[in-house]
Amino acid sequence: MTTTPTASIEIGDARHVAPGAPGAALPRRKIVFAVVAFALMMASVDQTIVATALHTIQHELDGSLALAGWTITVYGLGQVTVMPLAGWLSDRYGRKRVFLVAIAIFTLASLSCGLATNMYVLIALRAVQSIGGGAIMPSATGIVADHFGPNRDRATGLFTSIFPLGGAVGPLIGGAFVDGGAWRGIFLVNVPVGIAVIVLAAVLLPRGTPSRGRRADIPGILLMVGGLLALMLGITALSDPAIGADDWRFFVPVVVGAALIALFLGRMATAADPFIPIRLIAGRGFGVMNLTNLLLGASVIGFGALVPLYAQDRFHIAPLPSGTLLTARSIGMIAIAAVATFLLRRIGYRIPMMVGFGLSALGLLGAALVPTDVTPYLWLSLTGALTGLGQGMALPASNNAIMQLAGDRVSAVAGLRGMFRQVGAIFAISITTAAIARSDDIGTAFAIAFLVFAGILLALVPLTLLVPEHRGRW
Repeated sequence: MTTTPTASIEIGDARHVAPGAPGAALPRRKIVFAVVAFALMMASVDQTIVATALHTIQHELDGSLALAGWTITVYGLGQVTVMPLAGWLSDRYGRKRVFLVAIAIFTLASLSCGLATNMYVLIALRAVQSIGGGAIMPSATGIVADHFGPNRDRATGLFTSIFPLGGAVGPLIGGAFVDGGAWRGIFLVNVPVGIAVIVLAAVLLPRGTPSRGRRADIPGILLMVGGLLALMLGITALSDPAIGADDWRFFVPVVVGAALIALFLGRMATAADPFIPIRLIAGRGFGVMNLTNLLLGASVIGFGALVPLYAQDRFHIAPLPSGTLLTARSIGMIAIAAVATFLLRRIGYRIPMMVGFGLSALGLLGAALVPTDVTPYLWLSLTGALTGLGQGMALPASNNAIMQLAGDRVSAVAGLRGMFRQVGAIFAISITTAAIARSDDIGTAFAIAFLVFAGILLALVPLTLLVPEHRGRW
């Protein structure tokens, strides 16, 4: 720690001014927060914004619906593999450097996607876009944690709660562009925002000092990337009704992926300077939170992706109104997330996680029922708002949990958290869509899926007791 007349302190890889000290730049911090928040929102919106344009893209680019669906799938696959790698790169080479490269890749890829005239080219460009989008969250989380010093626990809790909000807003923005007859706008809208973020980040963010780590663990990186890609390709294959659990297109990638991940874990436990220390994967507190994030991704992100389809198939609600159902969830999250974040120092992690998981489970249970005294749209809006309240309560705590155990590896922990949630989401959506495609009653199959998601959330309540408790700053 270095003290100067302006009470500056060294945290992580950047130099900051202590809050409340002479010369403290609180407005500058707020601007930095806004800049990286816009970047995170932009990346998270692109997870779901394409969904409403699939039929239009299929028609204009002359491809099958299954092929068009890969514009969504490949983005999720790319994020899964990039997030932990980006966390490691941010800790090693500096947050600002990785953040700027990520935004540049994302912006250029967005421009190229908006100009694509071929379905295969669009899918390839979405894969490139996912590299930038996946790298934004870990690097940006590290920037927020470093820049806010003693208040980084609150800033990080608020910041990381933005990600699911972007996923909820995506279908609304996409629907607006499609209804206006300009589906390419779902990609091109990122270009001016991305340019503005690059300029502001280049000017406002401190340069930072890269860590002086040893040689990069290339074998470990290759094992992890190869294993995750193979596993996720096998799991996503199940969403095709023609592919079953006995199909080689499912079990071969899954077996290969599991073998590579096993080799990766073995290397992380024995390597002198591993890509990801094994304690961040299965150590005290980290193991239970990684499992929690896996199940949370399955129930929360999976739920968000399926609500509009559920409303259309079971209650015959039109596409645009069904997309607005996610707005109720977003409002519920916004209403409680800030309050929950500022209560963390007083009540810790476990209580808000338990209450939040319970409320979200109740919302999902309600969504699975058929209303009798109100319209289906109002009923799904109310249950969605209840689910949003639960998520707004639980997410800040689950985002910050265990951070105090690895304050020097904030980006790496954030990358792993995002990876496990995305893996859970991909698994849940693929299995659910596979079950629905094979069902004679799609609406009922969707309702059963929501009951399963509710059960997962209820199972997380006792699991929360194993999360290391913490009150105060980290």
